[in-house]
Parts: sequence; C-alpha cells; structure tokens
Amino acid sequence: MATTNLSAYDKNTIPDAKDYKFGIVVSEWNPDITDNLHKGAFDTLIEHGAKKENIFSLNVPGSFELIYGSKHLIKTQKLDAIIAIGNVIQGETKHFDYVCEAVSQGIKDINLQYDVPTIFCVLTDNTKQQSIDRSGGIYGNKGIESAIAAIKMAAINKM
Repeated sequence: MATTNLSAYDKNTIPDAKDYKFGIVVSEWNPDITDNLHKGAFDTLIEHGAKKENIFSLNVPGSFELIYGSKHLIKTQKLDAIIAIGNVIQGETKHFDYVCEAVSQGIKDINLQYDVPTIFCVLTDNTKQQSIDRSGGIYGNKGIESAIAAIKMAAINKM
C-alpha cells in the first residue's frame, strides 16, 4: 500500500508531451474512483503539453476488459503510450484474485507483444476507502502518477 502522496513528483524532470499521442482506457466499474483517476491522468497529460486532440479515451465495462480495450486502441490509433485505468475492491469471494491476476498479466502481455507502452493504473484495494485515498484522497491520485509514467515511457520509446 502506498504511504506517500502518489501525485508528488518533480515537474522539471518530465519530458514535453506535445508531440505524443496517448490512449486512456477506463473501466466503468466503480466510476466514482475511475473517473477521478481518468481526470488526474488527462489533466496531467495536458499540463505537460499533450494536446486534447491527441488523447483518445475509451470506456470499457470493467477492469477485465481493459486488456481488450488497450489492444483495440493500439490497433486502431497510432499511439505513443496507453494508460489502463480500473479499480477492483476485495470482496468475499476469489473473484478479486482472478480479476487482479488476469488484468496484471494481460497488461504485461500487451507490453511484451506491442511496441506501445501500456501503463497499469488499476487500483487493487482491500476497501473502498483505500481506493478513495488513492484516487484523489490523502495519498494523491494514481492517475497522475500513471500519466507521468506514460510520458516518460513514450519518450523512452522514441529514443
């Protein structure tokens, strides 16, 4: 679990994103969390020079579908990086374990199969409060951190 502010970073170390195109795939499950993560990511990309017309957002039903949604954007758009945004909260069954494992492995596989960095921005928390704390609450916004990772990875990919 994060114990520091996820949104804290040195803005002077971030490459200019004006020439990059980004995809953001967002799970519709737990929209109060994923909408905040999306806003954090989108606003951060814009703050670092990305143009609104170069940010392509796609909603998918749940976190499991982030894998297909990310692959779809890679195949239909010329992107420099993708951010996959979701939220899975522990329940009383093993469903949490299966979804978290599948999504993390699926995003890993996309990173191996394609030359488009895909950033894992899926909160996998034990409680709703933990998700709130990491999507604009006391620990900042993981969407911001993911946007910074996307910019840095896009820059690496252009080297």
